[in-house]
Amino acid sequence: MALHFERIGLAPDFVNYRECLDLQREVHGEVVAGTRGNTVLMVEHEPVYTAGRRTEKHEYPWDGTDVVPIGRGGKLTYHGPGMLVGYPIVRLPIPLDVVRFVRVLEEVIIAVVRDFGVPATTVEGRSGAWVLADERGPDRKISAIGVQVSKRATMHGFALNCSNDLRPFGKIIPCGITDAGVTSISQETGNRIDPVDVVQRMEQELAAREADLCVAFEPDVPAPPVRLPHTGDSRARDASPTAVS
Repeated sequence: MALHFERIGLAPDFVNYRECLDLQREVHGEVVAGTRGNTVLMVEHEPVYTAGRRTEKHEYPWDGTDVVPIGRGGKLTYHGPGMLVGYPIVRLPIPLDVVRFVRVLEEVIIAVVRDFGVPATTVEGRSGAWVLADERGPDRKISAIGVQVSKRATMHGFALNCSNDLRPFGKIIPCGITDAGVTSISQETGNRIDPVDVVQRMEQELAAREADLCVAFEPDVPAPPVRLPHTGDSRARDASPTAVS
């Protein structure tokens, strides 16, 4: 058994968030139905703000920028070029333990960024991966996590700041947190590290933790490669499926 990884779009082929949300829903339905195995979508988005269920209207961007309301937990965040976004769409074991699922994702991300020279960790009471306060500043979030579970299967996932512009976070209170900052692998190391440099390592670490993340299964007939809803889009044609066992 293996997690199936689909690289839907990485620079320069940034993916529209709404199109990818439709794709997530399609893949989620297939995983629930058992016609597609556990799948992780890897993507770099066009700039977008998304609002989790706990977001309040006064927390929206101050300049009127478009926001996509979605069903994940958490509050408001930003996605854009230079961020590696991963959507694990997988079956969870029974009894459901969403907190454990999030904790395993945190451990995966922390292991990956440490390989790139960033000593990330967790912060009690806050999800995601963090760089703790030092002479450079207060606690800084390097990766956000927000998930939704329906019919035993997950949607949404994590966003890892690799080389993205951090200024868009200045238009919001990211994840509703007012007493901490945001950072990226590139910011912390002083070297440009793009999502394309990180994606294979991330896939390897997720595959190594498959048993902790989900219940392994495969459909009787292998599912076709994942495609964006607009199949004429070059990003859909170039999507590259991989499986890591």
